[in-house]
Amino acid sequence: MKRETLFLKTVVLLLAIPVLAGCIFLLPWIAKDISAGDWEYAYLLYPILVVMYVSVIPFFIALYQAFRLLGFIDKDKAFSELSVKALRLIKFCAVAISILYLASMPFFYLIGDKDDAPGVIVIGMVLTFAPIVIAVFAAVLQQLLQNAIDIKAENDLTV
Repeated sequence: MKRETLFLKTVVLLLAIPVLAGCIFLLPWIAKDISAGDWEYAYLLYPILVVMYVSVIPFFIALYQAFRLLGFIDKDKAFSELSVKALRLIKFCAVAISILYLASMPFFYLIGDKDDAPGVIVIGMVLTFAPIVIAVFAAVLQQLLQNAIDIKAENDLTV
């Protein structure tokens, strides 16, 4: 099991690298390009950039919790309250990201409407609904894990 969790830990780290690079290099470049450019609807992009920066906080918290969860699996503590707590935090972080992007959807709509680009709205919807899928998945895993812990505790008491 160590090999599989090591692979998943590597994947978690590899997920963090492009997001961190985007925050350091891509988003400032976009902001600078918008301010230097002559685009008349630039004021609509700034709130979306702010949401992107703010959403990085729960994203990295969720990645850290996923890393911790894999550590619990390595230490044979997968069926513990710590794992349930990590899944709960992942769920809350995913919901927070979704709420942030849902709040920015009017700006996606205005950009799509003003620039006659309906694909922008689809991008906003994907950024809103993808975290919801992760939150539901984490909630299901959390409930299954909690049920398994309860059954294990029940069995330990009957023996």
